[in-house]
Amino acid sequence: MRKIQILLLAMLVALTYACNFTEEIHLEEDGSGKLSINFDGSEMMEMAGEEMAKTSEEPIDSIISFKDFLEEKKDSIAQLSPEEQAKLKKLEPFNMRMVMDPEKKVMMFDLFSEFKKVSEMNGAFSNFQEASAIGGNSNPQQGKVKPNEQATEVNYSFKKNKFARTAKIVDQELFQQQLDSLQGAEMFLSGSTYTLKYHFPKKIKSTTVEEATFSQDGKTLIYEVNFLDLMKDPSVLDLEVELEK
Repeated sequence: MRKIQILLLAMLVALTYACNFTEEIHLEEDGSGKLSINFDGSEMMEMAGEEMAKTSEEPIDSIISFKDFLEEKKDSIAQLSPEEQAKLKKLEPFNMRMVMDPEKKVMMFDLFSEFKKVSEMNGAFSNFQEASAIGGNSNPQQGKVKPNEQATEVNYSFKKNKFARTAKIVDQELFQQQLDSLQGAEMFLSGSTYTLKYHFPKKIKSTTVEEATFSQDGKTLIYEVNFLDLMKDPSVLDLEVELEK
């Protein structure tokens, strides 16, 4: 349980002071596959590592099942509204690997899940953010676990050799609040990145993203944007990919 509390605290810090994210999808021909959202906080640890190294916390390298975690929190979750329970239910398929070593200045999270169709992963990054809210109360008797509201949502589709990733703003007022909160943090965030790394079962025929790069076999697409640009405009990572038949 202590590891989970450390994980969720670190995730909350990571989402407040973003460094480098990689969103990776391995897509099979039948539409199944695996999604991974990886956070590399090594640069942040370089800045805060000296203080964190003074703590008595042991290095962590573990995998946490959100299915098990939600089972632990079931009494608190049962007190939530059906809508809030449904949001937390979306976390159930995911696991999180956490590597944290203040002495070596290493911090890494990897949220991952397998899927039968990629649309099952809709809202995955929101799920990553949602997870940080679950640990707000380690003791269910001290209050209810309540998920964060999300300003944006990412959706995926894969039909007839065509893959698409689209983002939309679902709460304009909250999105504006998030934009306002970025003021003062732009210098820190300017070096942060968000990278898409998509592996397809066939060679890529075309894509709507001109700046993307490709693997030698033509089956992997890599596209990197500035994290600050993404926070200001979620659609910068919108793309379509058509595969060869």
